Amino acid sequence: MTRYPRDMTGYGPTPPAADWPGGAKIAVQIVLNYEEGGENCILHGDAASEAFLSEITGAQPWPGQRHWNMESIYEYGARAGFWRLHRMLGDLPVTVYGVATALARAPEQLAAMKSAGWEIASHGLKWIEHKDMPEAEERAQIAEAIRLHTEVVGTPPRGWYTGRCSNATVRLAAETGQFAYVADSYADDLPYWVRTGGHDQLIVPYTMDCNDMRFGIQAGFTNGDQFESYLKDSFDFLYAEGAAGAPKMLSIGLHCRLIGRPGRAAALKRALDHFRSHDGVWFATRLEIAEHWANTHPPSTRPRPSEMDRDTFVREFGGVFEHSPWIAEGAHALELGPTHDTARGVHLALARVFRTASDAQRLGVLTAHPDLAGKLAAAKRLTAESTAEQASVGLDALTDAERADFTALNDAYTAKFGFPFIIAVRDNTKVSIMDAFRRRLDNDRETEFAEACRQVERIAELRLIEKLGA
Repeated sequence: MTRYPRDMTGYGPTPPAADWPGGAKIAVQIVLNYEEGGENCILHGDAASEAFLSEITGAQPWPGQRHWNMESIYEYGARAGFWRLHRMLGDLPVTVYGVATALARAPEQLAAMKSAGWEIASHGLKWIEHKDMPEAEERAQIAEAIRLHTEVVGTPPRGWYTGRCSNATVRLAAETGQFAYVADSYADDLPYWVRTGGHDQLIVPYTMDCNDMRFGIQAGFTNGDQFESYLKDSFDFLYAEGAAGAPKMLSIGLHCRLIGRPGRAAALKRALDHFRSHDGVWFATRLEIAEHWANTHPPSTRPRPSEMDRDTFVREFGGVFEHSPWIAEGAHALELGPTHDTARGVHLALARVFRTASDAQRLGVLTAHPDLAGKLAAAKRLTAESTAEQASVGLDALTDAERADFTALNDAYTAKFGFPFIIAVRDNTKVSIMDAFRRRLDNDRETEFAEACRQVERIAELRLIEKLGA
């Protein structure tokens, strides 16, 4: 049995209503990353200097050496950039991603963050790479980050973002039970829940596109106008979606040493003025968004098909294809995952097994279906699903003449094709069913076999939608 952990479906075509406070059309969430003093540096016990997100094109780590230019660029963020941004953003709700060791080296900046009422979330113990870190070491660093953050800030962090994370980061953060949200994801425009680390963990996705980090990479922004234009376009598009009834969240990522430079700060100011010129904009911290989402959209308690054992899966879905549990058995053995935990996800898995079955096996599924308004219906021996389906268009309440017509058509159809007439009743009316009955009697057997199989799949899809929701 193979399980694929990634969720490629998400909210699908109909995301939930965000219901932002005050009926806001968009939630704007600004993150200020405070990393200065927590970066790679041999003064911090690291093996080499920092090489990430600076003004130095193509920077490389210097093993065993301090990198004076790199250090001074980071120092600019703490000494000048932070204060410029604090003056610009001080009246807005902001979330700080604070590296614990950086916060410990920033008493004045920390006091300013607190005086502005900003949320201070954890950005890990150090601003370093975690992809190759042993899991036990990363777990210990998360615990130490929480401890040091609490010691320095005075309160424990409610949000977590590693950034330079590993595949285990979200699970390890979730298993602490500490966080109202984890932000190590870029997968959506809305918060969403994951089940990991034994917890339902809320994810409030972050951004790498509306992020000044693109000033520090070769494929990024080269001047402030590009950043400003991109932020405005992102805002305008999401604002229009919100005005149309589907509000989203715009995340913006900032770094003191990058956007804090004057030529870039000017672009940020113009973008903020643009946002403020619109009605129905909710500026919020990530914690405020997380708490709103948890209250408005708590984690689902519905069963997750991909997590069911084989017997449970077959018990739940073995009758979706009429009297054919072998299809559910085959589907359970496929590569299922969170993306299959919907009606259409389960349907695809079941349909794959049905489509690749032999003609004889598929014929067995067709012959397992009852005649429409036939003897089994009269004797009340249909499955509950078939009974409800036939009743939905009045096939349980035919006149004598209608019943005689159905009986004659059933007999003629079965005699010609060797299987009963099958149609997705819920897609039809009594009249359209009779029309299809007569029309399809003119088909050759190959054509009708293929049509009957399509109808069987559609019946299964409708049953799953009724069972699991659309």
